[in-house]
Amino acid sequence: MILTQTAAIFLDAYRELNAKKLFWLTLGLNLLVVVLYAALGINERGVTLLHWEFQNEFFTTDLVSKELFYKLQFTSWGIPIWLSWATAILALVSTASIIPDLVSGGTIEPVLSKPIGRVRLFLTKYLTGLLFVGLQVTIFSIGCMLVMGIRGGAWEPKLLLAIPIVLAFFSYLFAFCAFVGLMTRSTIAALLLTMLFWFAIWIVNVGDAMMIAQREGSILQVEDANADIEKQTTFANKRIEQLREQGKPIPGEDGEELTNGYTDSLEAVNPALKLSRSRLVSAEEGAETWTKWASHVILVKTLLPKTQETVALLERNLITQEEIAMLMGMNEEQAARMNRNENEPAFADPRAPARVEEAMRKRSTTWILGTSFAFEGFLLLISCVVFVRRDF
Repeated sequence: MILTQTAAIFLDAYRELNAKKLFWLTLGLNLLVVVLYAALGINERGVTLLHWEFQNEFFTTDLVSKELFYKLQFTSWGIPIWLSWATAILALVSTASIIPDLVSGGTIEPVLSKPIGRVRLFLTKYLTGLLFVGLQVTIFSIGCMLVMGIRGGAWEPKLLLAIPIVLAFFSYLFAFCAFVGLMTRSTIAALLLTMLFWFAIWIVNVGDAMMIAQREGSILQVEDANADIEKQTTFANKRIEQLREQGKPIPGEDGEELTNGYTDSLEAVNPALKLSRSRLVSAEEGAETWTKWASHVILVKTLLPKTQETVALLERNLITQEEIAMLMGMNEEQAARMNRNENEPAFADPRAPARVEEAMRKRSTTWILGTSFAFEGFLLLISCVVFVRRDF
């Protein structure tokens, strides 16, 4: 009986979504993006789009396999642009009215008159919104997997991970949207406040990335300063040995006084060492400061859903750091040292982005999903309590 009632509510809510033109518009857009994905290709001369060819010496089948090419397309614009933004926005616009329409006057009374628990009714409507997204992402993911198999010559079932991952990502936002819709009974308010909440999460994510970039840049400065001190110390020791062999006095030894603020003989015979040590102290202070600020941002993020990190889980499972490194024509460390400017801020170090990427990938799936689902569960709990106790 309970399963029959739940299925009936679920089916009725799905029919309401299915009757909307936006459902079919979103479906058509997903198929259009899959067609665009299939239209792209790569050959020995460069990149192709249908019958057009764009010569590119960095993207040829001699350097990049077809499988890696399609993976890169999926992770460079399929995930961050289509699945993370376009699909989510279209889904929010399509589903934002589910809860407000349920609790609006003249609609809720006939439903509540039936022998159906309020919690089950609310959660069934909530799951209907997730079903809408699930269907859209399933079509897109299966389409892309077929394209990669047929055009790229490699079947990649991991593309189907987009279904649960994007569904989880959207559920965080939809839980907030359902809560606001329940409290305000307004579709417009639910949609706008959810967008504002999403924007606030994005701001926190930007701050998080900046703090990590500054922290990792400062750590790189510490490492460089230590390496420079080691080099300058070696030079100073050689200089002292030369002075001893020549029988000349060594500052700081044999009664010779140190001048100009030098702390030891090494600095006195090699003034560059003093400068390197000063840079080390400054770099260590910077690293400590930015580490502290980064930890503060992490505390804030722990309380919020991890939209960006959740979607990034898909990229983690599709493409490895080694595959990305294959595309680079020269050693990262050498390139960074050649292009480095000492006067630039820590985050501007060319090596910092790789460190930031590594730090992001080290964040555990348990922390990303666990804290996000905790936030979602808390909102759903409050929503259920309000829905049960409210006198409609």
